[in-house]
Amino acid sequence: MEYLNRTARPPLPDWVVALAGRARQLRTPCCAGSMVWRVWESVAGGTAQPPLVLLHGGSGSWLHWVRNIDALLATGRSVWVPDLPGFGDSDPPPVGSDADALVLPLAQGLAGLFEGRACDLVGFSFGGLVAGLLLAEHPALARQLVLVGAPAMGVVPRRQFELLAWRHLAAQEQLRVHRHNLAALMLADPAAIDADGGLALAVHVANVMRDRMPRRRLAHTDALARALPQVACPVHAIYGRADALYKSWIGELEGAYARATPDFRGLQLIEGAGHWVQFEQAAALQHALLAALRAGAPAPDRDTSGR
Repeated sequence: MEYLNRTARPPLPDWVVALAGRARQLRTPCCAGSMVWRVWESVAGGTAQPPLVLLHGGSGSWLHWVRNIDALLATGRSVWVPDLPGFGDSDPPPVGSDADALVLPLAQGLAGLFEGRACDLVGFSFGGLVAGLLLAEHPALARQLVLVGAPAMGVVPRRQFELLAWRHLAAQEQLRVHRHNLAALMLADPAAIDADGGLALAVHVANVMRDRMPRRRLAHTDALARALPQVACPVHAIYGRADALYKSWIGELEGAYARATPDFRGLQLIEGAGHWVQFEQAAALQHALLAALRAGAPAPDRDTSGR
């Protein structure tokens, strides 16, 4: 995996390489190829809880969750993070080049790995759109859904940001454009690009270089809002207050979710965070996510036998 090579520019930190090395890798079918899953089992137990599945965003990989995995493991959850088809180490889907093309291989992967056990599903950005489309067609796969920075809710009249092309540029110019794109879309505070030894930039470059699904359009529609009426499980939403997908329209989201979602449990806005909220405000996202998962979990069965 070249993106983990310490000679890559910019390099990923040693602790990220070590985190990847601790994961168990599994593969599920994706047409003639495979979809790669990374699994971290909690050392704190918690086997009674369902698997926690994290879906990354567009032009991403499991690295979108790099600042959250260890903290979630410490709560006793096992964490399952696929590279969605066409991203990271996974092969492209058999047909199509957008979120709807990922539903079938993801559904087959979840069914094969968990053998009928419902997971807790968390989808970031494009991964949230994929998750909504998935559960609209396959509701038994998850007991609850948490959408983080999800697009396609139909509340913005036009795209709120502009990204620059980079593949045709020389290496140093590419880095300049990557910085621009991180600031334009992903992070509220430009200083976060260089924080932690430039982790955000290193992750972003490693991710976008392996994106084989460049012509995605559904994120700029109302596709998620149209899918949510068919999602029966509890749905929670978490966004950075400064999410560049919505900007001044962020206040329209809660009403849009309430109108579209049969079992909507609420929306939380994280202060000091842009679109990549789980990276920019990892601790606040952890608190909000765990609270949502507790609220949406079914109540334990009570012993009514009188004993």
